[in-house]
Amino acid sequence: MTASAHAAQSPAEVSAELDERQHQLRRRLEGLIGIAATEGNEILVLHNGDEIFPAMLDAIGKAERTIDLVTFIYWKGDIARAFADALSAQARAGVRVRLLIDAIGGRLLERALLRQMAAAGVLVEWFRKPWAKSPFKQNHRCHRKVCVVDETIAFTGGVGIAEEWCGDARDETEWRDTHFRIRGPAVDGLSAAFSQNWAESGRPMYDDRDTFPEQEQTGHSVVQVVRGSASIGWDDMQTVFKVFIEAAQHQLHIATAYFAPDDDFLDLLCAAARRGVDVDVCVPGPYADKRVSRVASQATFASLTGCGVGVWAYQPSMLHTKVLTIDGIAAIVGSSNYNRRSLDHDEEVVLCVINRDVAQLLDRHFAEDLRRSEPIDPSRWENRPLTQRAAEAVVTPIRRWL
Repeated sequence: MTASAHAAQSPAEVSAELDERQHQLRRRLEGLIGIAATEGNEILVLHNGDEIFPAMLDAIGKAERTIDLVTFIYWKGDIARAFADALSAQARAGVRVRLLIDAIGGRLLERALLRQMAAAGVLVEWFRKPWAKSPFKQNHRCHRKVCVVDETIAFTGGVGIAEEWCGDARDETEWRDTHFRIRGPAVDGLSAAFSQNWAESGRPMYDDRDTFPEQEQTGHSVVQVVRGSASIGWDDMQTVFKVFIEAAQHQLHIATAYFAPDDDFLDLLCAAARRGVDVDVCVPGPYADKRVSRVASQATFASLTGCGVGVWAYQPSMLHTKVLTIDGIAAIVGSSNYNRRSLDHDEEVVLCVINRDVAQLLDRHFAEDLRRSEPIDPSRWENRPLTQRAAEAVVTPIRRWL
């Protein structure tokens, strides 16, 4: 329906139409993925480290029975020590604390912090130490970021535990990211995401401190928790992105740290733009942390801008968000980037949130990010130097691993 047609409708008619679209999106996701969405979830959007870390540490500090934390990145800095101190204190107080760190992503963690946590009783495990498991699994990492406290409150999104995420994206030392705090039935799905990866440790998946409580409906968001696991062939992550892109009628926003989709997904984005959807993609700019990933993104710019997709390079700092919204009615937030590594190789988890308030808040954050970004000008990009074109040609064959 066009914007003018919307204007001719009453507010009640517009609301009813959106509710029907949201229901259709929910059923499409449920039917194609086979995972039921849940109602009554409370979602709190956390914007950058200044909001994310205090909320997580507050929940950890109030834990009474259990804390489960899986992360791809656990590096250095005051925040790394703050988490180690909080987890250690709770373990000493009798709370069961389980910490699962990807063996590649967490390689920079200070060993003194590991020793401190282990001595306090924190159950620390590494996900797939190099060569400890089958060598064929080494490319398949645990990229999930999930924290579950007392089985009733959970966090997920893009943030790692390191000083890079502290602050409010004021400059290049403070990365931009988005995280969710969740209460309600969707917490079970995030608990399952932790347990699925914890199972590889060989430790018990649960004990008598796990009560598997009935989750109270405390909010108004419909949420589907979708897990992506390393495999050969089509993955649920790909289904989620495809469904959202094809469902967009007016507006599609993507903010992602690593953007290297294959040709089929580039075609989906271009098809959305050609049918009249305002499609905008925001990616890291000069402070991208991985040069090869930035070049892989740049290799798609000509195709995207040529079909009418807006591409923006975030300027102040490293953009690490993983957010997609459509039409101000639904959003995807989680650990998955819009690249082949997330969609083909790594363990990921995302929340599909069907709620206008959440989607529209994320859209406002996206608009703020665009004001701090530079658009890719199609005519200027066509005249980019040969050295840039050569770099793009070099990374194209390895795009599926980025």
